[in-house]
This record gives sequence, C-alpha cells and structure tokens, in this order.
Amino acid sequence: MPNQSFKKFTPGALLSTGDIARYCDTTVMQVNRWIKSGELKAFRQPGGHYRTTREDFREFLERNGMPVIEEYFSDERKKRILIADDDDTLAEAFRAFFEARYGDIEVETAGNGYDALIKVGNFLPDLLILDLRMPRIDGLEVCRRLRESDTLRPRPKILAITGHANTYDRETVLASGADEYLVKPIEIGTLHTFVEKLLSSA
Repeated sequence: MPNQSFKKFTPGALLSTGDIARYCDTTVMQVNRWIKSGELKAFRQPGGHYRTTREDFREFLERNGMPVIEEYFSDERKKRILIADDDDTLAEAFRAFFEARYGDIEVETAGNGYDALIKVGNFLPDLLILDLRMPRIDGLEVCRRLRESDTLRPRPKILAITGHANTYDRETVLASGADEYLVKPIEIGTLHTFVEKLLSSA
C-alpha cells in the first residue's frame, strides 16, 4: 500500500469500489469479487453501483489483518447540498449564496429530475433542494423513488420548492417523502432558516 497521507482523499460515510481499490492498492475487479463472495459487505444504489460503509470496510480490514489508517476513517466530510431546479439562474443564485454563507460546504446542481436521482446516488448530498415541476421526472416522483429506495443510505433530507402551489399542495408533497416545503418566490432568509434546520438533523 502506498505510504502517503490520506487526509485529502478521505471520502464520506459511503465508499465506492474505486475508493476501496485505491486504499488496498488493488483493482475494482478484485473489490467486486470480495463483495460477490460476501467477504466485504456492500449494497447497490439506485444507479446500480456498489457502496460500502466505512464501518463495514474497517471490519473487513481488521478481519483480514490489513492496515487500518486512522486518518482515512476520520469523519471530516463537508456537508453537501444538491440543488435540483430547471431554472439555471435560480439554481446558481442558490449555489452562490450557500458557498458564500458556508465555508465548509459542497454544492452541486441538477437541471431535471432524472439527473437529480443520478446525482443523489453519486454525490450523496445531506440535503436535496428540489423543484417540483421539472422535465423528465417531476419532483414528486423523485421524492417517492428516494423514499422507497431500500439501498440508498442515508437518504438526504428533502426541501421541496415550487411556484405552483395549486398543483403541488403541502400535504401531498410531504406525503410523497419531502421533509419541508416552500413556495416560490422564496426570501433568502427563509431559505437559510429551513436549510439550517434540515442540515442540523441530516
């Protein structure tokens, strides 16, 4: 195994097969063999990719007498927000606000419901700010799929937003799996309050 500092490479709570391969100085194919044989616990995300918790990976290393680098397992992951909105101007305004307001946060955007689902699986956000009227897959369906998924761990908190309150009423939206609901136009102070609340419980 390479003798180097892993601090800047430390991933989040969930590890990909690539993360594990780099740590063990082996191939992704070998990691997949460990998973399929049951030697390394893993689960599939909605996109079909394997993920392993750091706790399960650490147990695998200890069981097989492999080195455990404490720095790699330290929990210093930044909070992550995914903004899913087909209004690029609004999404970028939200991104700029969060990046200016928080010095220790990562922000990504998605322009439609399909991309939002893919990015949830890859980016693993703590909070999803989700516009309800979007192309390809609407926000209600995104909420339902995330709530019904038995492989996504942990599921992000969802702040649903809409400019069409007559179509997407609060009760329906929350019943579909959202944690909170706001109607556009949204005051930045109100957005900040809801984001703080959801991130603190993520």
